[in-house]
Amino acid sequence: MLFDVTWHIIAAAFILDILAGDPKSLPHPIIYMGRAISFFEPEFRKRIKNPFRAGLLFALCLISTAFGLTWALVFMAGRIHPVAAAIVQIILIFYSFSTRSLYRAAMDVFTPLSRGDLAQARIKVGYIVGRQTKNLDEAGITRAACETVAENFVDGFLSPLCFALVLGAPGAMMYKMINTLDSMVGYKNDTYILFGRAAARIDDGANYIPARLSIVMIAPAAAIRSLSRGRRAFFTALTQGRNHKSPNAGFPEAAFAGALGVRFGGPNVYHGKLVDKPYIGGAFNDPKPVHIEKACELMMLSALISVVLGSLLAWGLF
Repeated sequence: MLFDVTWHIIAAAFILDILAGDPKSLPHPIIYMGRAISFFEPEFRKRIKNPFRAGLLFALCLISTAFGLTWALVFMAGRIHPVAAAIVQIILIFYSFSTRSLYRAAMDVFTPLSRGDLAQARIKVGYIVGRQTKNLDEAGITRAACETVAENFVDGFLSPLCFALVLGAPGAMMYKMINTLDSMVGYKNDTYILFGRAAARIDDGANYIPARLSIVMIAPAAAIRSLSRGRRAFFTALTQGRNHKSPNAGFPEAAFAGALGVRFGGPNVYHGKLVDKPYIGGAFNDPKPVHIEKACELMMLSALISVVLGSLLAWGLF
């Protein structure tokens, strides 16, 4: 494994994430990634007239730069002392995790929803989902929050963990650049349908294995509460994980739907257009506000199981 990613590094990064989340007072690498994307996009569009080719080179340059700069930082820290390299990796991998911030964001939706304040809940859920939220009812708000927790268990935790285990902190930062590119330019609209296509496809590829691996993390987490929930999570993911327009998001969502005994998906409005998504867990009922809290607990327990297994892998016990 590159840069000798030990179980201590993985465990310490996870503990930091649980304790600190995303500290607002400190600079976050994702902010600088976003600024780089915004700065270089017009340059690539101007210099390369073919929008798909421009977007492909744009994505590859930024992804390789994120990897290279992190590699250099860890390498220079290692020249000072191995402990310095380990500390740098812990900090950067910690920045790639977002379990605590995801938990907070989802619970920020749950709090007003549990009081019956739909207007405030719509505002809060609008911060974390891409769909139009102004007309969502209680079930729609709850479903949106739960789906986001499920999907972002992969994007915000399991995928960066997998990349960190294989490529160290440079891999984790490379993944975050891939994911940030997709969130900023990976849209199917007139502006990005060609320019952002490569970024979206790279993101799909980066999440392909972690999304499917998430099933074997979520199902045991659900089984801790109830064996029947664990079995239901596993089989719902296997049978309905492809009931999603995304090649990856359906698998963790289906596992969560089975574990919680609720249905996700269905028609939603995105950027003013009605998108008729298939249901996941269609045999179940709509989620209730309490399921947001349960989804957060399931996400945290799934993350803990992932860290334990990842630490054992880094320790060389597998």
